[in-house]
Amino acid sequence: MEYQAIDLQTGYRVFHYGPVHGTNNIGEFLAIVHALALCWQQGLHDKTIYSDSYNAILWVQKRKCKTKLERNPKTEPLFQIIARAENWLQTHNYRNPIIKWETQKWGEVPADFGRKK
Repeated sequence: MEYQAIDLQTGYRVFHYGPVHGTNNIGEFLAIVHALALCWQQGLHDKTIYSDSYNAILWVQKRKCKTKLERNPKTEPLFQIIARAENWLQTHNYRNPIIKWETQKWGEVPADFGRKK
């Protein structure tokens, strides 16, 4: 699993993380939280964040990553990052709109890595 954010206006890669052992939904969840935290830090409270993962958007809204990934020594570092993300969500009242990317209408989300079949 890995994730990145792409600025839709410039095409610039804003951040990238991974690869690590995890799931796509975890990556989407962490990418949203990472984007929210960066926007918060930069005072961009109205910047829209897009994700093509309905599950990840719900997890962010509920402020809890509901993954079924097994917690073991291989995944423990990722679970530590998830805990940090959940803590951030629980301690910040972000206002950024989080919108479901409409792949059928708009094509693949630019932050994907072009690996879908």
